[in-house]
Amino acid sequence: MPDPGKVRIGISGWTYKPWRGVFYPEDLKQKLELEYASKTFNSIEINGTFYSLQRPPSFERWAAETPDDFVFSVKAPRFITHIKRLKDAKAPVANFLASGVFNLGPKLGPILWQLPPNFIFRPEVLEDFFLLLPHDTEKASALASKHDKWMSGRTALKSDAKRPLRHAMEIRHASFATPAFINLLRQYDVALVCADTVEWPRLMDVTSDFMYCRLHGSEVLYANGYDEPSLDQWATRVHHWARGSEPDDAERVIKEKGPQKPQRDVFVYFDNDAKVRAPFDAKSLTAKINKLLAK
Repeated sequence: MPDPGKVRIGISGWTYKPWRGVFYPEDLKQKLELEYASKTFNSIEINGTFYSLQRPPSFERWAAETPDDFVFSVKAPRFITHIKRLKDAKAPVANFLASGVFNLGPKLGPILWQLPPNFIFRPEVLEDFFLLLPHDTEKASALASKHDKWMSGRTALKSDAKRPLRHAMEIRHASFATPAFINLLRQYDVALVCADTVEWPRLMDVTSDFMYCRLHGSEVLYANGYDEPSLDQWATRVHHWARGSEPDDAERVIKEKGPQKPQRDVFVYFDNDAKVRAPFDAKSLTAKINKLLAK
């Protein structure tokens, strides 16, 4: 049996006051929290980038504070997804790419595009946006060079090497549960985020060469944790995806399975931070996955 794809399990963000003295040691300095978390997990989702454009030194510092084999996913700005609503997005996407993401170097993982709950599926808007997205760092650098003038003096425009650049989209409206959307994602090689939540569609269609899951809490949004049977269920799903197949309980828009592969990378992030469960659930799932993959 071929080796599975790389499985990365972690948390969404790392700076949460309630975690101090619970997940983080009581006497740990706040500036050391990322370093501590990155020794526990092999990936973390950067969510500060969602609220505002960061600066190159921040990305450089985050890369320096984490292990060599660590990978970040980066949550794209809400200015693009929630305010511009993906329209006229060329300059904002260029600004985002110029803001320092290349300073993550080989630790730059997928870019997450999270749509708001009132964003309704419009294929022409999605397709125009997907046409903008660069799928390697060389093309991303070319787009970043077209940033707005006000960004001058606070940009990083070059990657240290040409690497693939992955994109994942999280939807929050039932209108996206249509084959037209799944086919668009496959056409433009964008992963569909499998979001576990009580409020939005949970879809598991495979649309790219990797899977991206965000576990928000299946009973209370952002709050409740996952019990052992639930984590076992997620471990089985992740195991199937990593082996290039699909779980038997996959909830798909298109009932037929997607393209099967020898292996598939899988990213899983716990975002149920309100009750301080995310890091502990991530640790538990990691242990279960490691046991399954070792068989």
